[in-house]
Amino acid sequence: MEGKVFVFLLWAALGLLFIGLGVAAFLAKKEVGFWSNVRPVPMKDVKGHNRAVGKLFIVYGLVTMVLGLPILLGQGSGGVVISVLGIVLETIVAMAVYTIVIQNKYEKK
Repeated sequence: MEGKVFVFLLWAALGLLFIGLGVAAFLAKKEVGFWSNVRPVPMKDVKGHNRAVGKLFIVYGLVTMVLGLPILLGQGSGGVVISVLGIVLETIVAMAVYTIVIQNKYEKK
């Protein structure tokens, strides 16, 4: 039982990390980037862009924490598959939302 709780707490800490990144992006004055090691493209509304990215990261962190709940059922339950595949799907959706919605709305053209 202790192992499942420890793994869930690590998983929840990852979710809290993304929530913290979201809050930092929400409050940032300079353009925040979504992709790692890539300069953000110039935005026409930096504050709006940062708020949108912040909200995206906060929702990502919350969904990550919810997806970790099946870990508490144990490895033999098959719930871990839901957690892992859920994270993959969540990440793909977050990238699509950023590229299609946020970047297209705020990018200078």
